[in-house]
Amino acid sequence: MSIAQNINKLRSQIPSNVRVVAVSKTKTVAEIRETMSAGQICFGESKVQELTAKQKQIPEVEWHLIGHLQTNKVKYIAPFINMIQSVDSLRLLEEINYQAGKNNRVIDCLLQIHIAREETKYGLNEQEAIELLNSDNLQKLTNIRIRGLMGIATFTDDIETIRYEFRGLFNFFQRLRNDYFQNDPSFNELSMGMSDDYLIAIDEGATIVRVGSIIFGTR
Repeated sequence: MSIAQNINKLRSQIPSNVRVVAVSKTKTVAEIRETMSAGQICFGESKVQELTAKQKQIPEVEWHLIGHLQTNKVKYIAPFINMIQSVDSLRLLEEINYQAGKNNRVIDCLLQIHIAREETKYGLNEQEAIELLNSDNLQKLTNIRIRGLMGIATFTDDIETIRYEFRGLFNFFQRLRNDYFQNDPSFNELSMGMSDDYLIAIDEGATIVRVGSIIFGTR
């Protein structure tokens, strides 16, 4: 099927309140523009160098950074990034705030929570996330906005394991919203689910899914 057909099929499967981030890493500008022609406006990249190169050619869409971000790379994306989904430390959040201030911007961020069994995946554990939110320094960061959480499930065929991890992340999201963001309606995003498990993620409360191969196909 064509990219447009893939997107139409995807839209028929998900609720209108769930946002799709098209994972465009390794995809060409031509493929991204074809996706835009089908109505997709939000794209996710994992590597800063690839993201900045594409943004120069396609500045009109919404760009999300979904991969691990080093503090020394923040300055390259701060002028334009719409959301950084992979914040995994207070130090990184402080650097995003600093670079956002230099560009007179407020940058939306998600805290990445480690929910998978694989130790190789990045992210805060629940206690680290709570310590971050309790930090006195956090209150000084006026050029970032914590919009919610992001998580990546274990790469497995065991659906119940995936469901358990997503459900746990949703419950933690609800807990943080009640304990720290009760008066902040902007804390409302839960990014979980990729091409292999996005339907499970939606069942468990995702508001954002990050999908690539079901849109662009596999090479």
